[in-house]
Amino acid sequence: MVTLFDVARLAGVSTATVSRVVHGQDRVREATRIRVQQAIEELGYVPDGAAQSLSRRRKDVIGLVCVERQAQQYDIENMNLLFYDEVLRGVEARIRDQEWSLLITFLQGANDPSYARIESFTGKVDGILIGEGIVPSPFNERLATRVPVVIFAGTPHEQAVDVVTADNLSGSAAVVTHLIRDHGKRRLFWVHGPADSPDSRERRYGLDYVLRANPQCELTGFYEGYYSVESGEKAGESLLARPRRELPDAIVSANDQMAIGVVKALTRAGVRVPEDVAVVGFDDIFPGSLCDPPLTTVHQPMRMLGERACARLLERIANPGLRPATELLHTELVLRSSCGCPPGTVVRQPVPTLKVARSELTAAAPLLPSPQPGRRPARQAAKA
Repeated sequence: MVTLFDVARLAGVSTATVSRVVHGQDRVREATRIRVQQAIEELGYVPDGAAQSLSRRRKDVIGLVCVERQAQQYDIENMNLLFYDEVLRGVEARIRDQEWSLLITFLQGANDPSYARIESFTGKVDGILIGEGIVPSPFNERLATRVPVVIFAGTPHEQAVDVVTADNLSGSAAVVTHLIRDHGKRRLFWVHGPADSPDSRERRYGLDYVLRANPQCELTGFYEGYYSVESGEKAGESLLARPRRELPDAIVSANDQMAIGVVKALTRAGVRVPEDVAVVGFDDIFPGSLCDPPLTTVHQPMRMLGERACARLLERIANPGLRPATELLHTELVLRSSCGCPPGTVVRQPVPTLKVARSELTAAAPLLPSPQPGRRPARQAAKA
C-alpha cells in the first residue's frame, strides 16, 4: 500500500509538505505543490480517511436512520422506500459537493430493540438524521448530547432537537376541504397510518380541524394501516363488509400507497371511484398518477425534506450552539380525478399554512379515536 512516506520520497520533500498539499493548505510553493501532486498521481496514493479525520477531529460522515415497517410486503413500492429514496437523493445533493459520506441504517418501527445500534452510530458520524420521528424524545435528547441530531418528517413541536417536516396539517385540511366544498362530500372515512407516525397524526389533525368547521359532515369510521398498498386493500375490504348503503362518500388516506390499495379493493368489488366513493391520498408518489382513476393527493417535497434536514445538520455540526428549530415545508394540493374532478384533470395548487394554535388541536378530542402509539392496534374499521 502506498503511504505518505512513499510520496514524500518520490517528490523529494518532507511528509509535512505532502500533508499540506493533501489538505490544500497555502504554505507550499507552486512548483513544490505540482511535484507532490505528480508523485501522488504516479503512485496512486489515496489519503487515509481515518488519519485525516483524527487530524481534523471530524469524520465527514453523516448518519441516516430510516424506518422499515414490520409487515409482509410484496406490492409495487416495497413498503415506504419510495419516500426514503427521494429523501436520500435530497441528502446526497446537499453533501455531494462537500465530499461527505453517508452511513445508513434501518429501524423496524418504534418498538425496535436496536436503539443501542443508533448509540453506536454516534462514534462513527459527525451528525445523525432520523426519519419519521419515531425515536422517543428522551432518547433524542441523549443522542444530541453526543452528536448533532436533526429529525425529518417528525413531530413539529419536538423540543430537544431540530425538526424539518412537511406542513402535513395544512395539506390534509386542504384536500378534505376540497372534498367537502367542491364535491359536496358529507360522509368521510379515514385510513390512518402507523400509530407511531407523526405525519399520520398531523394529517388526522387536519381532517378533524376541517370537520369541526363543517358540522354538516361526519366521520363514519377509521382503519389503521401501515402505509402500504396491502393495508389499503384491507381497509377497503373492511368497508366492503358493510352494506353498500353504508359506504362513505369519500375515503381520506394518510398516504398514497394506502389510497392505491383502497382503489384496488373498491374496483374489484364493482364500486366505482369516484362516482360511488371518492378516494384521496397524501405524498404525491409517481405511481399515484398511474392509477385508474389517477389519484388526487397532497404533494409533500420529499427530496427537499432530505436536502433541508441535511443542510440544518451541517449548520449544527459547524455551530453546535444553535437553538433547536422546526422548519415547515409547504405542500401542494394535486387535483386529479379520483376525488370527482373531470377525467384528465391535473391541477397543482399551493397550500397556505393554517394559523392554528397547537393547543387548540391537541386539546380537542378527535371525532373518532385515533390509534395510540404503543397500543396494539385494532385493525377493523371503527364505526361512529
